[in-house]
Amino acid sequence: MAYQVTIQPSGHVYSVTDQETFLDAAIDAGLNLPYGCRIGSCGACKGKVLSGEVDYGKYQAMALTEAEKGSGLALFCCAKPLSDTVIECREVAALNGIKPRIFPVRVQMMEKLSHDVMALFLKLPSNERMQFLAGQYIEFILKDGKRRAFSLANAPHNDEFLELHLRLVPGGAFTEYVFNEMPEKAILRLEGPFGSFYLREDSNKPIIFVAGGTGFAPIKGLIEHILHQTTQREMVLYWGVKALEDLYMPALPHAWASMHPNFKFIPVLSAPAPSDAWQGRTGLVHQAVLDDFAELSAHEVYCCGAPVMVDTASVTFKERGLPADAFFADVFSYALQAPTT
Repeated sequence: MAYQVTIQPSGHVYSVTDQETFLDAAIDAGLNLPYGCRIGSCGACKGKVLSGEVDYGKYQAMALTEAEKGSGLALFCCAKPLSDTVIECREVAALNGIKPRIFPVRVQMMEKLSHDVMALFLKLPSNERMQFLAGQYIEFILKDGKRRAFSLANAPHNDEFLELHLRLVPGGAFTEYVFNEMPEKAILRLEGPFGSFYLREDSNKPIIFVAGGTGFAPIKGLIEHILHQTTQREMVLYWGVKALEDLYMPALPHAWASMHPNFKFIPVLSAPAPSDAWQGRTGLVHQAVLDDFAELSAHEVYCCGAPVMVDTASVTFKERGLPADAFFADVFSYALQAPTT
């Protein structure tokens, strides 16, 4: 059975079967609802159900509280309609014309960036280009139908290859395969681009980038996109890792800082090894931001990493005055546990 869904305030109408989420059907219909993880953790797809019955699906409790549900909010990446429905959700104009597609890709090059991070450079067929926005992600489609999501680390102006940064997940079948078995020139299938983690180019507010681990990947793409535009927005990157060996591309952001006076780079180690002889910032990366900014109302924040880091940053930064619509997040799905609700 299919139900009719009306989006307010745009008035767009589309059909959703009882096997589809609001978001999946919207993507198929070419409608641009905001979203990030697609598995009920980041909260980017949160909107209001104005009328109709809804199955809320499975999601992380931190992404949708009981109070929010009581006020009519739902996560459209998880929720499914049980009747004709009217929802309230802002649509993403920047994504107009960009729809996910399935592509075969060849592994052009593999580069080990650290003890547990591998860069993959993927080549599309010669007659294909994937249109995407800096910060978006792709999903590999595995032989068993399962999917693995990874952020694009390159900017759209540099799209000869698609660049990904993969962290080795112990026991993770796909990353174990990439690190230990996959040859260069291997052929993979992917679908993309996905996500609404991209630069809001209609703003000139100073930007705080917060990366945890390989959360640096999409932020690298965003920063390279901004620098390519030669805009003068003030930017600071806080990159949090455990120890010095985990800071896998430090020369690149240091080079950005040396060439661009409007850019600053602050690496933060949470547990440096004695052999690191680290003289820089230590502790949690979100706390480093709080230590440096007593007030955040004039800024925008782009934050990417594990769910607990992103969630903590969201809450504490808003307590410092950051507007809710000035916090943009990408939550890494490999770090997620099973939905709790």
